[in-house]
Amino acid sequence: MFSFEEEAGLMQDREDLIEVLRMRFGSISPDIIESIYEISQLEKIERLILVAANTPELEMVLEEMQEGAGSFRITGNRFNPIDVSNNGGL
Repeated sequence: MFSFEEEAGLMQDREDLIEVLRMRFGSISPDIIESIYEISQLEKIERLILVAANTPELEMVLEEMQEGAGSFRITGNRFNPIDVSNNGGL
C-alpha cells in the first residue's frame, strides 16, 4: 500500500473510532478527539475501535488509549458492553 493510501486508511479509522465513541458514550471532548488524531499506528486505532465497541464506560477506552502498542487483550467482564455489575451497559 502506498503512503497516501495508508494515511487515508488511518484517517478513516480515526473517524470510525470517534463515531463509535459518540454512538456509545454521547458527546466526546475535543481533547479526546485530538488525542485520537495523534495516534499514528493503525493497529492501535483498530484495537481502540474494538475496545470502544465492547466497554461499558468511556474511562476504560481512555485507559486503553494509554496502553502500549503490544497490548491487545480485551477479554473478561471489563469489556462486556452490557455488564451491569460494572455500572455500564444497558
